[in-house]
Amino acid sequence: QVQVVESGGGLVQPGGSLRLSCTASGSILSVEGMRWFRQCPGQQRELVARMASSGTIEYADSVKGRFTISGDLAKGTVSLQMNSLKPEDTAIYYCNADVFRGTSLARLRYEYWGQGTQVTVTS
Repeated sequence: QVQVVESGGGLVQPGGSLRLSCTASGSILSVEGMRWFRQCPGQQRELVARMASSGTIEYADSVKGRFTISGDLAKGTVSLQMNSLKPEDTAIYYCNADVFRGTSLARLRYEYWGQGTQVTVTS
């Protein structure tokens, strides 16, 4: 089994900051990437930031310069530092882990999702 657990959401005023954390644990051979998504009511889930084992880091245009993803994929941990928050950042934020399970000779790739954490930006 693999578990993905997020923490760190909450209520903040516009211009404030929050830090989200995520840990993927369990029977994991390797973590190939971890991503943060968000979803507003009635809207599709959108990619916010991602970090890959290749070293690639990408952000949605709407958060560039304000959000920073960091972590240690070898440990299955990733964080999202969110600064200069805006009301439109309000959403449920989900962590996604892209992992290999099995052995080095027989491995399969899976994706797992956390339960989500609410971020609300309001005055």
